[in-house]
Amino acid sequence: MIVSGTERSRTLKRAAGKPSVQSALTFAAALIVVSVVRNPYHVGILVFLGINVIITIGLSLLMGYAGQISLGQAAFYGIGAYTTGVLTTRFGMPVVVSLPLAILVTVTVAFIVGIPTLRLKGHYLAMATLGLGEIVHIAFNELIPLTGGPSGFGSIPTIRLFGIELDTDIRYYILVWAIVSVVLFIALNIISSRIGRAFKAIHREEKTAATLGVHTSRLKLIIFVISAGFAAIAGFLYAHYVTFLSPGSFSLHFSILLVTMVAVGGMEHLWGAVIGTAVLTILPEYLRFFQDFDILIYGVILMAIMLLRPEGLYGIKIPIRRKPLDG
Repeated sequence: MIVSGTERSRTLKRAAGKPSVQSALTFAAALIVVSVVRNPYHVGILVFLGINVIITIGLSLLMGYAGQISLGQAAFYGIGAYTTGVLTTRFGMPVVVSLPLAILVTVTVAFIVGIPTLRLKGHYLAMATLGLGEIVHIAFNELIPLTGGPSGFGSIPTIRLFGIELDTDIRYYILVWAIVSVVLFIALNIISSRIGRAFKAIHREEKTAATLGVHTSRLKLIIFVISAGFAAIAGFLYAHYVTFLSPGSFSLHFSILLVTMVAVGGMEHLWGAVIGTAVLTILPEYLRFFQDFDILIYGVILMAIMLLRPEGLYGIKIPIRRKPLDG
């Protein structure tokens, strides 16, 4: 059987579009990057990039696909981090055991809060999630016996897997990006499934989706809980990487930054969230060269992106001028 070049190209595109292939390629690319970037400081930045990507993937599902605006992702991130931090330091629980408990506590809070909150729409929902973030941030400051208050607490143990202590940046980087590929695999499967199509219908026209039999309130709650679970995983990784927690890391400012990452990359594309997170995580490191003007330049760049490319950086095409062939 002879396969034409066009058919072969279509087959390769379909294979490359599969969630398993995309997530595997992401992890392979991460391994290639770490083989080139050997500076511990730069590897550390890429670790934080991976942690941020886990949160923004969940936020992209919530905002870009389900159309629900959330300014409280830093709260779920912090709940996951503080839960594992408290369990492993105050109660001596093994690190591996604390992960499912951190996710459980976070998604339980998301479920309880989501039931009344997701009845709201638009900016009302944004304000409600903003209030949640502020309440959680105040709790981190006031529950001093557990959280250490504004001063925070340290001595959080590092992760140990299969007898290997993940006490170097490169080892932790590999773990973080392995988890990124798993989270990406789950998210890609969600958006390509029947549930994912229902989310898109809710985003475009919620009332029409409801008349067609889509259980909108239930699905919005599900995706809200899933995005919180992803944030809890990121919080777990953050806590055991920096081994110190304080409320300042989980403020409203960070929630707004996460939303900006998704918007800059492209709110309606999962890969847009990855691109936006990469840009806004790495860009400030290069702008440090400008010292006192770094914030000003950062703001100008963000304004330029949103004005010139309001739909996000995903899918942008770079024109390539080809030289004419000599006759």
